[in-house]
Amino acid sequence: MSQSLTDFADLIRSAQVSAVHLEMRDTYGVANEVEGFDAWKRGHRLDRDDCASWWRPWLDLVQEVTARGVLIRRARIVSEPVSDYIAFEHSGTFTNVAAGEQVRWLPRRQASDLALPGNDCWIFDGRLVQFNIFDGVGRWVHTDQTDDPAVTELCVAAFEAVWDRAVPHEKYTV
Repeated sequence: MSQSLTDFADLIRSAQVSAVHLEMRDTYGVANEVEGFDAWKRGHRLDRDDCASWWRPWLDLVQEVTARGVLIRRARIVSEPVSDYIAFEHSGTFTNVAAGEQVRWLPRRQASDLALPGNDCWIFDGRLVQFNIFDGVGRWVHTDQTDDPAVTELCVAAFEAVWDRAVPHEKYTV
């Protein structure tokens, strides 16, 4: 399924209780991050005091949804030592936290005994799963959605198992 950012924003806005995101790749090649990643590699870092320069409109959406009481959590499974891309993500994650997301990091070696879905996913209100499908170099290809109870149960259990073991962002160092 092809999905626009507007469609995804509407999906997050439809959440009543929670929207959780499980990320399991060590690198992503998402087009809208290329410029920021390249700048980061050249030494640029986000200014904690310049909120206007942060990742918009995503952070505005997070603030809007969390202000309604919806819990947004993100768990990232990462190899260590981390890839440059993960170090880049980590350096900017304070913006997600400031917007209202809760973020945790799990070293991949601590996930070996967990049953995990084959792709990154979002889970909305524990009832709808959206899998994000990437190609081999981390470019987004498409999304698949399901409300199949067995798949949803697997993904919810996987996310919660990762979340329980993972380190809160403010305590995880790269």
